[in-house]
Amino acid sequence: MIEILPESQGNVLGVKGIDKLTDQDYKEVLIPKLEEILKEYGKCRFVFVFGENFHGWELGAAWDDAKFGMSHKDDFEKIAVVSDAKWIEWSTKVSGHFMQGQLKTYKTDQLQEAWDWTKS
Repeated sequence: MIEILPESQGNVLGVKGIDKLTDQDYKEVLIPKLEEILKEYGKCRFVFVFGENFHGWELGAAWDDAKFGMSHKDDFEKIAVVSDAKWIEWSTKVSGHFMQGQLKTYKTDQLQEAWDWTKS
């Protein structure tokens, strides 16, 4: 499940990944919200929080993530990824090489720092 975080405003979108992300999460929640922001502001600033009970992506969701990310690789000014999982930190850093905007990773106890950086 993807939850839109209440701190989201303007061109800053924050979401939390809970349990296992599905194709439906991307097509009905995340992608429409991102497209709305891109249409209105041209660029997006994004905070993705992976909750402690995050269990990865279903295959369709992983494909949606990769496809949207590659087709909009120049549309993100900043992306903050918040997680204590090493594999998420590692995969985020690898994917950062394919994006034009800035990308940083944060531990869960640094969530406020992630928001501050993304909004600055």
